Amino acid sequence: MRHALFIAPFGALADPRRCAEVAARAEAGGWDGVFVWDHMLYAPPVEAIADPWVTMAAMACATERIRLGPMVTPVARRRPWKLAREAVTLDHLCGGRLVLGAGLGGDPGRELSAFGEEIDARARARLLDEGLDLVVALWEGERVEHRGAFRADGVRVLPRPVQRPRIPIWLAARWPHRAPVRRAARYDGLFPIGLTRPDQAAELVEVVATHRREAGVGPADLADAPFDLAVTGRVGVDPAPWAAAGATWWLVGFGAEVTPADVAAALDEGPPRA
Repeated sequence: MRHALFIAPFGALADPRRCAEVAARAEAGGWDGVFVWDHMLYAPPVEAIADPWVTMAAMACATERIRLGPMVTPVARRRPWKLAREAVTLDHLCGGRLVLGAGLGGDPGRELSAFGEEIDARARARLLDEGLDLVVALWEGERVEHRGAFRADGVRVLPRPVQRPRIPIWLAARWPHRAPVRRAARYDGLFPIGLTRPDQAAELVEVVATHRREAGVGPADLADAPFDLAVTGRVGVDPAPWAAAGATWWLVGFGAEVTPADVAAALDEGPPRA
């Protein structure tokens, strides 16, 4: 199992320089990754919010080893071609250490409705599927023709990502919904939200394995390809039962009202070992 910090770039941490310092300390302290929330607005009392991509760029420049990524980017409120370009650029900046976390997103603080974005969950799911298909196609570096909710007329995005066959994509799924788990099985990892017990993680591992065997799509033999299950926990919680259940990443989170002192305490304690 690998261990990461999972921070909201809110409040005092809305300064990318502070997040870069956190990432540098995490790397020096033996952590394996730092992942950041991706929001435009959030529920009160949160007001100050940093852009996750600019924040991750600062973190990339302050580190050499740890994994970085948004957890998670709501693809439905992004232009897939811009997301594809941003991800490739960051993958080059960090030397192939990016993980793209993606999901439906929600409307905390009216971050969808206040800007006229799609608020229907089923419609956002369709945009997520189509948007990810387009992102992956653009990463291949060939000319792409696409017609749908999004459009691409014979466009080519270069350079390609550093990572092959692509930047890993982890999909969010809120327990106990199964449709997002089926979506995640087509990609490289699952980020379940709302798990409370390790046996739930073990159940998801079995569900994903079944869907991957049935899908038979993706790079090489998807059924045998590595697949990550990233679960969240708190400082001081033993991740060993979760590792035994099949989780491959333990993301230590702090909630929306995170403070630098909270993160500093976790850094001082160091990553758990499981």
